[in-house]
Amino acid sequence: MRGTSILGVIVVIWLVIGAIAGGQRGYYSGDDTNCAEAGTILVTIVAGPLNYIGANPKVDCKLPEPSK
Repeated sequence: MRGTSILGVIVVIWLVIGAIAGGQRGYYSGDDTNCAEAGTILVTIVAGPLNYIGANPKVDCKLPEPSK
């Protein structure tokens, strides 16, 4: 029981650090959010402290266009 609560706290701290890194990179200030921007924000948050040792995750996604 105690190990899971410690692990939970570590995961929350990890994600908070990633969210702070996303804010420092200015990812939350854009009005238009597309798939690539949302994906980049998500992987930046998941990368957590790795952002501060050189990780700069980027996502490039292309969604299919609707037929005309």
